[in-house]
Amino acid sequence: MPVRFIIIPGWRDSGPGHWQSLWAERLSGAVRVQQDDWVTPARNAWVASIARTILLQNEPVVVIAHSLGCIATTHLPADAVNRIQGALLVAPADPERRAILSDFAPVPYQKLPYRSVLVASSNDPYCPVRLAGAYARAWGSEFVRMQNAGHINIESGHGEWPLGVALLQSLAGDVSLSASSLDFSSTSSSFVPLETA
Repeated sequence: MPVRFIIIPGWRDSGPGHWQSLWAERLSGAVRVQQDDWVTPARNAWVASIARTILLQNEPVVVIAHSLGCIATTHLPADAVNRIQGALLVAPADPERRAILSDFAPVPYQKLPYRSVLVASSNDPYCPVRLAGAYARAWGSEFVRMQNAGHINIESGHGEWPLGVALLQSLAGDVSLSASSLDFSSTSSSFVPLETA
């Protein structure tokens, strides 16, 4: 069954060259969530925008979230959650570490009712890897720990990010990706160990 990819950027959006921006251009039918205020995020407004985007789709949804987008995803209401088939949650933020993100705290610590893969880095300046691991355990996510990958963004050298593509394949399945224009030929999900937290 075809799925709709919903790209959820984090605080300050994902700029040109960021893997989310590249995927938004190349994944067939991908929809990128827009926020009215990327700089001073308000939880209710962000969550409402994400939920609205999900509920407008006719197909089941696979979420592709980065940073604060991961945390906003865990705050979604039940009607939106019920439409989600899977989620790739990359470099989640710690809203308690930055005052400007504090509206998103406390972070929900209940199991997500869909398959999720959480990717975190050993040296992410915005979220300690131990906290990311705690999120993964609480959410029931498969946990992928990357070494020295920073915030897994353009600043840390993650433009195309083939590992992310492989993880997305594992979540969505090759069938739903085969119709897309994104070139998956150079990636393989076999090299990435998935560790359940």
